[in-house]
Amino acid sequence: MSGAANTTHEYVPPPPGEMMGHPRPLWMLFGAEFWERFCYYGMRALLAVYVAAQFFSHLPEGEAKAQASLTYGGYTSLVYATGILGGMIADRYLGYQRSIILGGILMAAGCFMLLSPELKWFLIGLSVIVAGNGLFKPNISTMVGKLYAPGDARRDSGFTIFYMGINAGALIAPIITSVWIGATYGYQYGFLAAAIGMIFGIIVFQFLSGMLGHIGKPPAGREGWMPFLNVLVGALLLVPVIYFLLSKSDLLGFVLLGLFALLAVYLIWSGFAESSVQGQKYIAMFILFTANILFWALFEQAGASLNFLAQDHVDAPFHFTLFQSANPLFIILLAPVFAAMWPKLEKINMNPSIPRKFALALVGLALGFAIIVFALKNFLSADNKVAWYWLAGLYLVHTMAELCLSPIGLSMVTKLAAPKNVGLSMGGWFLATAVANYLAGRISAIASGGGGHGEAAGSLAQYSETFTMLIWAGLIVGAIYFILAPLIQKLMHGVK
Repeated sequence: MSGAANTTHEYVPPPPGEMMGHPRPLWMLFGAEFWERFCYYGMRALLAVYVAAQFFSHLPEGEAKAQASLTYGGYTSLVYATGILGGMIADRYLGYQRSIILGGILMAAGCFMLLSPELKWFLIGLSVIVAGNGLFKPNISTMVGKLYAPGDARRDSGFTIFYMGINAGALIAPIITSVWIGATYGYQYGFLAAAIGMIFGIIVFQFLSGMLGHIGKPPAGREGWMPFLNVLVGALLLVPVIYFLLSKSDLLGFVLLGLFALLAVYLIWSGFAESSVQGQKYIAMFILFTANILFWALFEQAGASLNFLAQDHVDAPFHFTLFQSANPLFIILLAPVFAAMWPKLEKINMNPSIPRKFALALVGLALGFAIIVFALKNFLSADNKVAWYWLAGLYLVHTMAELCLSPIGLSMVTKLAAPKNVGLSMGGWFLATAVANYLAGRISAIASGGGGHGEAAGSLAQYSETFTMLIWAGLIVGAIYFILAPLIQKLMHGVK
């Protein structure tokens, strides 16, 4: 049995043909991910603000934003948490291609349900989206890794190109769903636009899936419709569980941390059962996962506390949700620069190791928050607002930090994981991100909760105090990872 498993996971190249120096299927996956991210970021741009106004407007303003932040954090965390289950299902039962199709169908259906004006049905819609995203998100990333042979120097650049597909969708989505449709016709119709985007993503993937060849096909003996229907039923049975966790924020935190700990124990144990080298690689991977948690807990203030800050305290000549397009715009502009920069630094032996890139990312987040805290303390107008370019500056610095971690992290997982557990390990990356998003919601609830009286001065003081703590967290933990980088790199056994 072990021999068969190894054969199944041996590298087999995709169908021949390249475009711009990369396998042709990369560009198909780019297009499918574009529309899936249009769906996700289109509704994410609206989520916290809409929930606060639609379902918690009867509460004091600060409390309404705090409750909306918890809903936002719960949803975004569960979106990533289900990735671990989706990765296992694709690895061992359904195959990556059919997992993506089923996940996309569920996500579109959930977005349609967000049109409901009742909180109960809105949360059920979010739950359906969560179940679908778990089948879609980790598996399309895993297939990108399977396009490249082990040791292929193009892998990091391939993931960066794929990352641009993510951000092209994320750039356009808020402009269409929020700035145009949401602001003009009502935010709930922005969710409708997100659903239509997801349908486009399914169509792109289905009609061009032949480009993938064998990549992502179901395991032997799992062909036919029955596995597909079984997973569909399982996903629908999971929806009430997700709904329950969305309603119980405190319990959700314990569940996410417990799952993360169990996954760490399982993968490290299975790694050492295979070899001491593989076990050490998994230890290194989870040390980097911990940095990933802090990074996204700070970074994901973008959709929550920073969105509320833009709504109330940023003077801009455009709709405040347009800031949700700032990060993907900067990604598209800067990703080619970073993709070209790493190989050039490698040639002159100055390319930072993966742990030090993570350290740079954390320090970059701290510097971004320092920009907005400096503005709030020194450049407030008479109506308690700062100019738009201060917040834009934060997003610019945070984007440069992201490019030091996120595409590098996705590639790192495919390099450190044992071939038989690549999908599960990618799910672990997203589980770490789930913990981060849960913490992000908690942080946002504190930052946007105001001074307790709904007054502008109290609200601004709360933002400044919370963001200052985030500055210190990024600087201190970033310095620790920079110092420990040689030790972590040793555990990675030559993976760069």
